[in-house]
Formats: sequence, C-alpha cells, structure tokens
Amino acid sequence: MRYLPHTEEDVKTMLSEIGVTEINELFEDIPKSIIKNTKFDLPDHKSEIEVERYMTELSKKNIIATEVPFFIGAGSYNHHIPAAVDHIIQRGEFLTSYTPYQPEISQGTLQSLYEFQTQVAMITGMEIANSSMYDGSTASAEAVLMATRITRRKNVIISEGVHPQWVETINTFTKPLGINLSKIKKQNLANFDENFEEIYELINTETACVVIQNPDFFGNIGDFKKLAQRCHKHDALLVVCINEILSLGLIEPPGELGADIVVCEGQSLGVGLSFGGPYVGLFATHKKFVRNMPGRIVGQTLDKNHKTGWVLTLNTREQHIRREKATSNICTNSGLCALAFSVHLALLGNTGFKKLATENHYRAIQLFDYLKTIKKIKLLNKSFFNEFSLELPSDASIFVDYASKKGVLAGLPADRLFHLDGRYKNILVLAVTELNTKTDMNALIKIFKDYFK
Repeated sequence: MRYLPHTEEDVKTMLSEIGVTEINELFEDIPKSIIKNTKFDLPDHKSEIEVERYMTELSKKNIIATEVPFFIGAGSYNHHIPAAVDHIIQRGEFLTSYTPYQPEISQGTLQSLYEFQTQVAMITGMEIANSSMYDGSTASAEAVLMATRITRRKNVIISEGVHPQWVETINTFTKPLGINLSKIKKQNLANFDENFEEIYELINTETACVVIQNPDFFGNIGDFKKLAQRCHKHDALLVVCINEILSLGLIEPPGELGADIVVCEGQSLGVGLSFGGPYVGLFATHKKFVRNMPGRIVGQTLDKNHKTGWVLTLNTREQHIRREKATSNICTNSGLCALAFSVHLALLGNTGFKKLATENHYRAIQLFDYLKTIKKIKLLNKSFFNEFSLELPSDASIFVDYASKKGVLAGLPADRLFHLDGRYKNILVLAVTELNTKTDMNALIKIFKDYFK
C-alpha cells in the first residue's frame, strides 16, 4: 500500500522553497534522449509460484562466476572467502546491530569498527582511517570533496588510469559544486609514468588535488613519489585510489610514497562479487586532515572505572550534526561488509595477507607467460599485480562474447567502460586470483588460439 503524506499544498511549498515550479524540473539534468516513456509489456499480476518459476528460468541464462573459468576484475574480484567469515558476521549481535548512537550498549560494534580502522590505516600506510564508506567509487568522490575543502580550490586533475566508473562518480558529486575536472588521457597504456609529465605541467597554485590509481585500471604499477612531491610543492593534495586491496600485500603502501588521501575498494576481503554490491569503501588520510574527513571515527578510551571502552570520537556526517556543518551527506557506512573485511583480514594475519597477495601475483605471471606464446596478441604491461591488459588484433568485445559461449569469462573489454572510446576497442583487461587453476588458464589459452588462428 502506498503512503503519500504530502498534500498538493505541501508539495507546492517545498518546490517553491527550492526555486522550481514542478517536480519534473528536478530531473532536467537527465538527457532527454535516454528517457523512455514507453509502456512495458508486463502482465498486471502473477501468483507467487508463477513469479518464482519465471525468475528461476530467467536466472539460468546467467553464467555463474564460480562455475566457469573467470578472469574478470576491474574493481570486482573473485576471491575465496573463508567459511568463518560468514559464520561470524551472521551472529545475531553483528547481523542485527545498527549505528551505535548509544555507546554504552554498542561496545561490540564500536570495537569491531575500531579494529577495522586500525587495519585500514596499517595496510595503507596512513595515520588514520574512518569506519568505512559505501564503496570505493563514492569514497573517491568524497576524497575530492575533502581536498577542495582543505585547499579551498576548485581545480582537480584526474588520470585516465583511474577506474572510469569512479571518475563518473566523482563527476556526479562535483559537477553541481562548480569543481573543474581535468582528465588526462593515457598516451601509452604500457607505461604508467608516461602521462605524469603532462600532469606535472598542469599542477599549479589553483590545483586542489591530483587523483591517480595504483595499480591503475589497466593493471600498471607506478612509483608516484615525484608526483607527490610536485603536488606538495604547490600545496595540492595527492589522492591515490586502489581497486584491488589485496595488492597492498606486496606493493609499498601509498602513505609511504607521499599520498595525502587513500581510498580503496575493500571487496576482495570478505565480500563476494554479489553482482556488483554491496561493497565497502576504505578511506584513510593524515591526522592533520581529520576535521575534514567524511564519515565517522571510533576511538578507544577509559571509563570512570578505568576499563577500556569505545566511543564515536568524531561524527562529521549530517545524521549526527547540523547538515550545514557536515563534511558528507552519506548517512551510514557499510557496517556488515566492513566487519566481513575485518574478519577476513584478521584470519589471514600479516603473514597470510602477504602470502595470499604473492599467490595472486604468481598465478597472474603464469597466465602472462602462457599468453606470450600467442603471436597475434600484444601484452601491454611492464609491471602488474594480478591484473594486466592485452591488445587484440580485433574487437575485444566480440572475442569475450565468443569465449562466454565456450564457457569461459575471458576478462573485460576496456571499451565497455570507456563508453566506446575508439582507442580501447581492442583492449582486454584480465584478472587472475588464487581461484584460477592451471586448468582454467589452459581453457582460456585454448580459446585464444582457436579464435586467433
């Protein structure tokens, strides 16, 4: 049953307050070309059993990632999740808990978030971390907004090596605020450092921040120490994005290379593919920027009896304080996903985290070496973690469709996320994790050889 509490007079008053005359004006930024006013050919109703049968048959058209050789990455990675993770997060005290408004009865939730923050700060090499964001893309947008607040500048430089969907999210958040995004195109996919010189020349006293990704969307790993120095010379901030959090098990933490804000997608630890969400965003920075950081921070303290306790130390989100004083309008964090991340990382420990990262890198090298035997494809990366790019002699999307019909999910055509940018038509991005067996790799190699005879 629909419940609409607002009268027509209420609606008119609210619209007048924000300066519009009708509700449709709120959607005027949506291009008319993508709005369809067609009626869908759907029945008025079906019984519950009929709907279940229909949806079950429809689901059979999907290829299930865990049942076929799977080489898709680009921000969503297929990793093994220990059974203990689900067992712990499904305990009633975790599964049903909500925002810890009353710390005296929320000590378990607060302690788990405190441990999460500690883990994130440690693996990113930063001083502080918040108690999670929605996902990596929204965390990256919040990082840009934070940089503009700190520097009081409106110009942002962003590398094309940043995940295209993250760039779109950043644009969505910043466009209404008059923030200028300068997107620097990669001239050579095989060289991460290639476009840094162009970025150097663009950094000036009007630059709020530079946004890069490492490893970048195409898998390249780079040393951005000099870029960080260049940013700091002009009092600009360096924002480093990380799609594959497991890479920090082997790669030097961005905080040790000069990053000012680090944002990550934490899905690889404890969180399944789940058709793209919900995921968990990680956000870390320097202590001096804490007042401008979005989200919440849990702190450790002592009660009057000198017993250890946990409290919400900083609440800069609009649900806790006056909206105009808030640093972010994100109203919650991905609490259960953050807990899953934290449990998985705790189960691995420092040694296990590094060992799992090494296993991923080793298997990626295996596939990389196998692909060298195929003369018609070009391997683009000089360095990588568990993801790398190929240049095919023909359209990558057509090849991937062919492979899927053969029962192999053979990577992601870059063109699909770069909105049919002609430069990426033949580029294929492959990801390899600990779940990819030698049999999986042989199946993929066979498809490559059969297709590119």
